Amino acid sequence: MARAKKRKSPWTVLIAIVLAIIIGTLTGKQTTFFGVNLYSLYDTFGKLFINALTLIVVPLVSSSIITGIARMGSEGSFGRVGLKTFGYFLSTSFIAILIGIALVNLIQPGKTLTVQIPATDSTNISALQMQLEEGGVGRIKELILDIIPSNVLAAFAYGNMLGLIFFSLLFGYALSKIESHSAALLGFWQGVFQAMIYITHIIMRFLPIGVFFLVAKVFAETGLESLTSVTLFLMTVLVGLGIFSFIALPALLRFLAKVNPLRHFRAMSPALITAFSTSSSSASLPITLDCVEKRVGVSNRISSLVVPLGTSINLSGSALYEAVAALFVAQAYGLSLGIGTQILFAFITLITSIGVAGVPSGSLVAIIVILKAMGLPIEGIGLFIAVDRILDMCRTTVNVLSDSCCAVLVAKSEGEKIS
Repeated sequence: MARAKKRKSPWTVLIAIVLAIIIGTLTGKQTTFFGVNLYSLYDTFGKLFINALTLIVVPLVSSSIITGIARMGSEGSFGRVGLKTFGYFLSTSFIAILIGIALVNLIQPGKTLTVQIPATDSTNISALQMQLEEGGVGRIKELILDIIPSNVLAAFAYGNMLGLIFFSLLFGYALSKIESHSAALLGFWQGVFQAMIYITHIIMRFLPIGVFFLVAKVFAETGLESLTSVTLFLMTVLVGLGIFSFIALPALLRFLAKVNPLRHFRAMSPALITAFSTSSSSASLPITLDCVEKRVGVSNRISSLVVPLGTSINLSGSALYEAVAALFVAQAYGLSLGIGTQILFAFITLITSIGVAGVPSGSLVAIIVILKAMGLPIEGIGLFIAVDRILDMCRTTVNVLSDSCCAVLVAKSEGEKIS
C-alpha cells in the first residue's frame, strides 16, 4: 500500500529477499558460525525489526484517527455528500474484504505450511484455539468487550487495538465539536502524528535488513516449502484484486451508476498506470483528479472532495490484502476460524484499514494491528513479506481505481450526468 510515502528503489529489498531465501535455505536451523546459531540470529534481528514497527503502532494509529476525524468534523465533511462518500468507501472496502476472506477459505494458502509457534505465544495460541473449537463464541465475546475498554490508559498500555481505535474515533469527533482548547489539542495530536511519521520513515530505512532476517528465518525453518505457500498467497491476493477490479467495481458502475465500465477504465488509464509504476496514490493524485474531472466527467465539486479523501481513507485493495494476509497467518499456525469469528474479523480489518490510511508502509502496520487484535503472533508477517513489494504496486492501483469509482457513484447520486 502507498498513500503518502516517498519511495526509494525497490532493488535493495528485492536483493535482500533473494539473498535471504538462498542463505536461509542453505543454513537451516542448526548451522552455527563462530559458535552462534544462525537461525537464532535471524530470529533475534527479525524480532527487533518487528518490535520497531510495533513500537509506533499505538501513538501512530491513535493520532492518525484523531486528527483525521477532527479535521473532517471541523471542515463540515460530514454533510450529505460527505456521508455518501464515506458510505461508498466503507461499502467498497467491505466488499473487497469479503472477496479476500472467501478466497483464503477456498484456496487455503497457509495450509501448506507447518510453522512452529513461538514459545512466548504458545499459551495464547492454545487458549485461542480452544475458544475457536468451542464455536468461537468466547473469542467473539472477548473481541466485542475489547471495543469499549473500561480503562483507556490500560488499552493504550497493553495495545488493545479495538479499544484504542474506538476511543480515538470518539475523541476525534468530540474534538471537532468543542470550541475551547480544541486548537491546542488538535495541534498536539497533529504534532504526535507528524513525529510518528518521521520515526516510521527512519524505521523504513532499515526495511531491507529487516526483510532479510524475517525471510531468512522462515526459509531456515521451512526450507523451499515456503515458496509454495508464498506463491499461493501471491496468487490469492492477485485473484482477489482481479475479481474486485474487474467484476465487483464494474458491476457497481454498470448497475448503480449506469456507466460503461470499459469507458471508465480507458478514461482512468493514465492514473492507473501512474499508480502502478509509483506504488503511491498520493503521487498519482494530481493525475487522478485530472482523469476523474476531464476524462470521466465528474464535477470539481464532487471530485475535489471524494478523490483526496479517498486517498486518505479509502484503501479497498489494501484492505483485501490485509484480510488475506492475516487469515494466511492464522492458517499457517493451524487455526480454524468459524463463520462468526470471520465476520467479526472482517469488521476489524475494515476499521483498521481506515485507521492507518496515509501511514508509510500502512499495510504492515495494519496487519500488525489485526494480528494483535486476533491474538496471533505478529512474527507471522515474515511468512509473506517476501512478496509485499510486488503486491504493493497492484493494490495501490486498485486503491486508485476504487477511489475513482466512488467518485462516479457519488456524482450520479447527486444527479450529475456521466456517460
